[in-house]
Amino acid sequence: MQSFEIKTKIEFGQGSLEYLKKINDKRVLVVTDPFMVKSGAIDKITENLINVEYTVFSEIVPDPPIELIVKGIAEINKFKPDILIALGGGSAIDATKAIMDFSKKIIHIESLEFIAIPTTSGTGSEVTSFAVITDKQKGIKYPLVSNDLLPNVAILDPSLVQTVPDFITADTGMDVLTHALEAYVSNKASDFSDALAEKAIRLVFENLVKAYKNGSDLKAREKMHNASCLAGLAFNEASLGINHSIAHILGGKFHIPHGRANSILLPYIIEYNSNIIGYSSVEYTRAAKKYAEIAKILGLEGSSIRISVRNLVNAIKKMQKAMNMVIALKECKVDMIELEKLKNEIAEVALKDACTITNPRVPTKGDILEILEEIK
Repeated sequence: MQSFEIKTKIEFGQGSLEYLKKINDKRVLVVTDPFMVKSGAIDKITENLINVEYTVFSEIVPDPPIELIVKGIAEINKFKPDILIALGGGSAIDATKAIMDFSKKIIHIESLEFIAIPTTSGTGSEVTSFAVITDKQKGIKYPLVSNDLLPNVAILDPSLVQTVPDFITADTGMDVLTHALEAYVSNKASDFSDALAEKAIRLVFENLVKAYKNGSDLKAREKMHNASCLAGLAFNEASLGINHSIAHILGGKFHIPHGRANSILLPYIIEYNSNIIGYSSVEYTRAAKKYAEIAKILGLEGSSIRISVRNLVNAIKKMQKAMNMVIALKECKVDMIELEKLKNEIAEVALKDACTITNPRVPTKGDILEILEEIK
């Protein structure tokens, strides 16, 4: 027996930030990063907080470390808010999730309403029960998984992503695509997650390059914002795979932006999961068949499942080229000598990552090492 539930209320489209005006007589803690304050983006939030008392905790950094979570807990203990608002990308939302969860456990905060407002179209964190925090000393990212992490409300206002730089648009957009594709071929996929993933993939292919080339294209921005959320709902239901398992550890060790690491890996992971070798006659895997279904949806269908999968991979590579994306670790200035030293550790940590469990093909350490060799 399976179940499907969406806890988070989603406000979306232009003007959706006005939802905040409905909050009355509450204490609100806004969790964000310094850039949101410096750029004035925070004003779009605070100008809608009319009948509330609020304060801002603006110390969030990329790949939020454990030490930052401790600071956030102290801020909650001091201000005692009724509502937490996370404003920012995945790091801000993930950090707020961890701060909220540990506050309930450590200082016994009984009830906190949680509103997530993403400012990038990438992680889908506003609708997922996942968060990632970093142990900087060990260079490892730890996924947290609990339904208690789910926000009560997500606000998807495209005005917040219009000024996102093109390279971040590319990185985060490819993260969306990776989320949707991994959810689609996951061994936990269902009709419900498939429907969400299919729509997200279609929206990415139709709008990502447009948003990259013209950030002021509000329609493309809105569609990518929706795609990110849909992909988040899909992988919250079906989980992910080794694309993310490997990206987590690569990001922790070499400080590669998460979406960029996912993008580098994606063509090779599709080929690995499909398990199509050369042109020999093989029985197609379930993953290969599902990738071929996506190719068909996108108008990339070939004369066989093998060709359809390759068409999908080539379309992804074409999209990467259109956005001037790096396609190898050396282009991210990764020290190849250091990679060689760490490759066994990277493979072992990736195998233990929670995302590996739902990968459609069961990987070995040797498989991970081969993939690392391919993406150099």
